[in-house]
Amino acid sequence: MLYFLGFDQTYIPLMGALFAFFETIIFMKAFEDKLPHDQGREYAVEGSLSRGKARGAGLIFVPVYILTSLIFDVMNTEKIIYLAVICATMLTGYFDDASDKPWSEYLKGALDLGLAAVVGGTYLCFNGNSFMLLSSFAVTIPYPLAFILIVALIWISINVTNCTDGVDGLSATLTMITLGSFMVFSGGIFTKGLPELYFIVVLVAYLWYNATPSRMLMGDAGSRAMGMMIAITALASRRPLLFIPFALVMILDGGLGLLKVALLRFLKIKILTKVRCPIHDQVRKVNGWSNTQVVFRFAIIQFMICLIFLL
Repeated sequence: MLYFLGFDQTYIPLMGALFAFFETIIFMKAFEDKLPHDQGREYAVEGSLSRGKARGAGLIFVPVYILTSLIFDVMNTEKIIYLAVICATMLTGYFDDASDKPWSEYLKGALDLGLAAVVGGTYLCFNGNSFMLLSSFAVTIPYPLAFILIVALIWISINVTNCTDGVDGLSATLTMITLGSFMVFSGGIFTKGLPELYFIVVLVAYLWYNATPSRMLMGDAGSRAMGMMIAITALASRRPLLFIPFALVMILDGGLGLLKVALLRFLKIKILTKVRCPIHDQVRKVNGWSNTQVVFRFAIIQFMICLIFLL
C-alpha cells in the first residue's frame, strides 16, 4: 500500500521488517494467556514437557505477516488470494489446536487438498503452465498435469512442515533458511515487496518465545501456514523443483514418517522399522542429541545444502 502512496521505496522494506518484528513481539505478549494450552504428545519424545504451554501462536504471527504484506508489499489480485489461503490454512490448524477432540487426518487432508486446489488454479491462471528447471531451461507442462503437481507440492509442503514441528525452534528455523534461500535465489531483496522477508521476520520474533525452553508453541496454526507459505514461494520462484534442496531437511525429517505410515496403512508394507519418525525423535531418543543440538545441527545441514545450490 505504501508504494502507491508515494513513500520512498528505499526505506519501505526496512519499515515493513521493523513493523512485523515489533507487532509480533507485542501481540505475542498480549495474547499469550488467551491461547489454548498444549496437552502434551503421548508418543513424542519429551512430549509431556510441552503440557500447559500456550499453543497456537501461529494465530498471532501469521495475521501480523498478512497485515505487514498488505501495508508494505505491492499488492495484486494473485497475492491477495495467496494471503487469503495462508490465512485459511492458519485457521484450519488453529481450530484443530483448539478442539477438544483432534480432527481426523482425513478431514485435515481434505482441507489441505481444497486449499491447494485454490492455489493451483490461481497460479496457473496468472502465470501459465511454463516452469523453469534448476537451470534456465523452460518446460511447458499440460495444464491438468501441472495442476496435479502443484497440489501435490502444496500438500507435501504443509504436511512435512507440520511433522517437523516437534522441537522448540526447529521448524521455524528451517523455514527461515528455506524462505531466505528462495529470496536470495530470486533476487527478491532487490525488488519491490519482500513477502519472504516479512515472514522470516515474524518467525524471528516468534522464536523469542519459542527458543528452548519455550513459553509458546506455534501449533498447527503456525506450522501449516508455514508449509503453505513455502509452497507458494517455491511456485513464485518459477522453479518449484528448488523446494527439494531448499527444504530437504524438513522433507526427510517429516516426510519419511508420512511415507512410513502411508505404506503401512494402505499397502501393509513396513519400512524403517527400527527408526523413530520424525527423524528428530530418532536422534534425540537413540543418539542422545539435546533439543538445542537438533535445531543447530539440522539448521547447519540445511544451510550448507542451500549454500551449495545458491553458489
